[in-house]
Amino acid sequence: MSQPEEITASRNLRGVSCPMNLVHTKVALAALQSGQILEVILDSGPPINNVPGSVLREGHEIVATRQTEDGAWSLLIRKA
Repeated sequence: MSQPEEITASRNLRGVSCPMNLVHTKVALAALQSGQILEVILDSGPPINNVPGSVLREGHEIVATRQTEDGAWSLLIRKA
């Protein structure tokens, strides 16, 4: 059984529209060291549809994606 990922930082971006949610994600990732994990909470729709692809294109890794009980999305990103 794998160990759970240790979250280094977390940003709640519910209610933050595109592209500002991506800007906030990039700023939070910039503050981390390579290999650290950022959790980003995103709304359904465009935010969860757009942010993961942008993060992957920048070379980061999506560790996990899960929908929360209130319908938002938790995205775990490992900084490249």
